[in-house]
Amino acid sequence: MNFTFKQLQLLFFLSLICNFNVVSQTKKQYKITSTEASAVIDGKLNDSIWQNLPTATNFTQFTPNIGLQADDKIKTEVKMFYNEKGIYLAAKLYDEPSLMMNQLTKRDEFGQTDYFTLVLNPNNDAQNDTQFIVFSSGVQADALSTPSLGQDFGWNAVWESAVQLTDFGWQLELLIPYRSLRFPKDDVQTWGVQFKRFFRRERSEYAWNAIDPTKAYEGIYHGELTGIKNLKPPLRLNLYPFTTGLVNQNTNTTSTDLKFGMDIKYGITDNITLDATLIPDFSQARFDNIVLNLGPFEQTFAEQRQFFTEGIDLFTKGNLFFSRRVGSAPTGQVNLNENEQIQARPSKVDLINAAKLSGRLKNGLGIGVFNALTEKTYVNIRDTISGLNRRELVEPLTNYNILVLDQQFNRNSSVSLINTNVSRQGDFRDANVTGALLNLIDKSNTYAISAEAKTSQLSDTNQPKSGYSATAEVAKVGGNFRFALGQDYADKKFDINDLGLLLRNNYNNTYAEVSYREFEPTQLFQNYQYSLDINYERLANPNTFTGLMVNGNFFANTLKLDSFGFNFSLEPGKQYDYFEPRIDGRYFIYENAIDVGGFISSNYNRPFALDLRLNAGTFFEKNRNTTSYRINIEPRFRFNDAFFMTYEFTINETINDRGFATFFNNQSIFGERDRKIIENSINANYTFNPFNALKLQFRHYWDTVLYDTYMYNLQANGRLTENFNLPKTDLDSSPDINFSTWNIDLSYSWQFAPGSFLTALYRNQLFRNTNQAEANFNTSLDQLFQQNTQHTLSIRLQYFIDVNSLARRVFKSV
Repeated sequence: MNFTFKQLQLLFFLSLICNFNVVSQTKKQYKITSTEASAVIDGKLNDSIWQNLPTATNFTQFTPNIGLQADDKIKTEVKMFYNEKGIYLAAKLYDEPSLMMNQLTKRDEFGQTDYFTLVLNPNNDAQNDTQFIVFSSGVQADALSTPSLGQDFGWNAVWESAVQLTDFGWQLELLIPYRSLRFPKDDVQTWGVQFKRFFRRERSEYAWNAIDPTKAYEGIYHGELTGIKNLKPPLRLNLYPFTTGLVNQNTNTTSTDLKFGMDIKYGITDNITLDATLIPDFSQARFDNIVLNLGPFEQTFAEQRQFFTEGIDLFTKGNLFFSRRVGSAPTGQVNLNENEQIQARPSKVDLINAAKLSGRLKNGLGIGVFNALTEKTYVNIRDTISGLNRRELVEPLTNYNILVLDQQFNRNSSVSLINTNVSRQGDFRDANVTGALLNLIDKSNTYAISAEAKTSQLSDTNQPKSGYSATAEVAKVGGNFRFALGQDYADKKFDINDLGLLLRNNYNNTYAEVSYREFEPTQLFQNYQYSLDINYERLANPNTFTGLMVNGNFFANTLKLDSFGFNFSLEPGKQYDYFEPRIDGRYFIYENAIDVGGFISSNYNRPFALDLRLNAGTFFEKNRNTTSYRINIEPRFRFNDAFFMTYEFTINETINDRGFATFFNNQSIFGERDRKIIENSINANYTFNPFNALKLQFRHYWDTVLYDTYMYNLQANGRLTENFNLPKTDLDSSPDINFSTWNIDLSYSWQFAPGSFLTALYRNQLFRNTNQAEANFNTSLDQLFQQNTQHTLSIRLQYFIDVNSLARRVFKSV
């Protein structure tokens, strides 16, 4: 029988849908006891309440060996109970003490340490987990976890734990207050629960309820916590008042400031929480790793402000929210009169306040509402002849809003609607973006279908426009062999950049990926994986080919836990770059680009470890001899369990590269250039105990770009005019660059009470950008030190107040 292509497509999708069936699984159950008794959280396990409780044991390894039962030498025994304060847990973790690893780290940082994980899912929906992690060193970590976003360690709760090292291994106690959990008011409840244990020395992990890592998300393998009755959610109102003292000094001036503010967390309902920051203070957010950007797209950085990194899982749906837009540089243009110049353009906009409301109902409906308000911002302008000054508004009072509705179903799938809106006062532009998302996975976590449709509307007095984007993908996400096939489209007017991040639009790309993963040890490797992906790229308008890219990767862990891998990237044939010229409709042709590389990483369990990465690239193109290489060396020193340091050195050099340089007579001028980047950085941590830590971060980045004597015009056919003979000295300004930055962060953190911190931070920063590209490294460094140094010292005190616990103590004392 002969089938048409459309008939084969239909048969494929029907077979795929047939696989969306329910896979039954036996779940372990732990019946938790309710009691009025309590336990002292000291890790000693000598309270009488622990004596007669049921024990959860018989853990099963799921990495690297699937299904291997833990023997008595490394067995784990867990007991639980609950009372009016919260959920209590005690665990005995058997091991050979001399083999254990107990490195001290800061909170939420994973070092060379064994650890135990408690996973709770009060809605028992297999998708929304709360994880509490206790390291054998006594340090805590916690995270929210979902199948679409993975683990979010930006979320921080206040809970108690204590560890004791013993002659049989180690043991722990912990208390999870109800304020740290979201659960319904039902008289009888069954929660999802999982206990996991990680042995760092061999990177092996065991679970109480067996896990199959070949299937996508671990949530479907949770056991059940039964016996929870008449549990009433408490008043969840937490206050975080803070004060920050600042001293800023440069060569000429010294300024001081004292700030007061407060963050609030309030449980509006059982499952919905309001987070707000009043009079925000982000003065202790770390520096961005700024680099010289020669490309046509904006340079972006990861979020450093805690309010915007904690509990934002719902708001990241559809990748329509880029939090750095809130409080970023002003968007307005400046209209200069003759003889006027800008004194200083602000690099950021002050945040007045921000709030987010989020949670998930028992029926699986997630609700997220975000709002932020930023202040009016002006630029100072001076008339160079009259000496008069004036101000011009470059960012009005601006309101940022997000609404998210995310309905989960089938314990691993979801459908979502998200809307982002930016409203600016006056004649400045407003923006509105809406997205509808579908993520459908079969119950065995093997096959998935995903689709997204998004629209954007910009209300601008000059250029109002609306655009749209669509994505569809079919994938096999479970098992050893996996694949994905998808289409990604955005028209020329699609723009989400008022509150999102889109580096480019106007694309119509087809992609395919195949991969193979070996999860269990072989004769050579503990695990390995390799993948191959192909991207066929076109413009949406006009519908024309722009490029083809083929990428390959291999990664492996050896039996001694050393890692290595290699990769290649190939762009065969002519590639049409429509963005490098910076002129709409123009393109730059390059051919047969190839980049190959590899890395080795020695076992981090050793006191000294080394990461080494090498990459090299070239073009197989007539009359072009561009070559590049990149070397990255990162030694790691663990002097003892308290003191750890890494040093990273990177050198990246490109010879005879070709790219955009400047505009001249309304033409796009390209040049052949040599570029050299050297970067040095140090990260050092000294952790006195789980509550006191000292951290040093240092970075020096140096980048030079030196163009050849003559520049080239970009022709209409995408080629450069050879021997254009435009001396670069004839340009309005030299395109050569000597760019360098230097910054140091030295911080001390003391957790003096649960959720309460005293942090002291000293930092300095230098910056220099000139066209002296021929200066060498030492000369450039000397010139950098001649710049004004910005010194900043800040001390911040934050105190945690649980209003519910405070009220309970007050009433008991009356």
